[in-house]
Amino acid sequence: MKKQKVLLGMSGGVDSTIAALLLKEEGYEVEGLYMRLHTNPQYHDLHQGRAQKAADFLGIKLHILNAEDKFNQNVFEPFIQTYKDGDTPNPCALCNRTMKFGEMIRYADEVNADYLATGHYIKTDGKYFYQADDDTKDQSYFLFYVKKDILPRLKFPLGDRKKSEIKKIAESIINLESFAKQKESTEICFVETTYTDVLQKYCNVDNEGDVLNINGEIVGKHKGYMHYTIGKRRGFSVHGAREPHYVLSINAKDNQIIVGTRDQLSCNYVELDNLNMFTHENSFQASVKLRYRTQAVQCNVKIKDQKAYVQLKEAVFGVATGQAAVFYEGNKLLGGGWIVSTKEN
Repeated sequence: MKKQKVLLGMSGGVDSTIAALLLKEEGYEVEGLYMRLHTNPQYHDLHQGRAQKAADFLGIKLHILNAEDKFNQNVFEPFIQTYKDGDTPNPCALCNRTMKFGEMIRYADEVNADYLATGHYIKTDGKYFYQADDDTKDQSYFLFYVKKDILPRLKFPLGDRKKSEIKKIAESIINLESFAKQKESTEICFVETTYTDVLQKYCNVDNEGDVLNINGEIVGKHKGYMHYTIGKRRGFSVHGAREPHYVLSINAKDNQIIVGTRDQLSCNYVELDNLNMFTHENSFQASVKLRYRTQAVQCNVKIKDQKAYVQLKEAVFGVATGQAAVFYEGNKLLGGGWIVSTKEN
């Protein structure tokens, strides 16, 4: 009987390398794919070289896909534009939809692969995504925007394993010891230092403007609105302030930031658009994550005309437009959307 073929996204890191090993042990025919996305040849020389080294050790073929133009159009340009608009982008969620589970699934078809796999920490039953068993590594938040119809073709070998277990497997194989000791990448792949260094090449970032209070009064100066995200409390002046002030909102058109106290930063209602839902219900209770490294809170959700209206059951501080709001029922991912407005009811 012919083996089923899995195309595995390989980054040159320990997770995708061990994912390939586990898939081979399960009896699949595995081929790797390294995607050249952003235009940084030094980055790709390093990571593509690592991916090739891993593929050679595993005895699998490594394909190379140059997708720089599509990455620029679908991920990088929206990243720049979102900051220009005064919002906070989430490029990883866009990349997962359009590139890692968009372009890669198309490439899987080209090489007649039955499945597509990655080293993400997440689980699926073909109908829904589920949070990984290792909650410190769970990446479901960033995969909420993946199209539902491809879920039956996805495999995530690491979803039911702990990161510590993956490192131990790598450390036990002499040829993979160096992979286990590699420093993990936690930053956006095309941001080498800070996001403002990236923006400097395309925008006038350092453009001094006014700081306003919630009454519209000028109370200080800032160094350019793109330096700020919602909830930031440093890098601007507030005349006569006796307590910390935080960025409440950004007026990109007039190069202004509006600041206030922590209490004024609270939010218990958000509206979303561009939804990607795995459930068909239009009214439900759930928990929602409004940023990756935040605690989920309980909420009531109503959906109408591809917009979601979310009433939070407790106040959340520092909610930013442009970020993703992702709904869960227990560890099941129900879907999510992009935050377009927030307020305190």
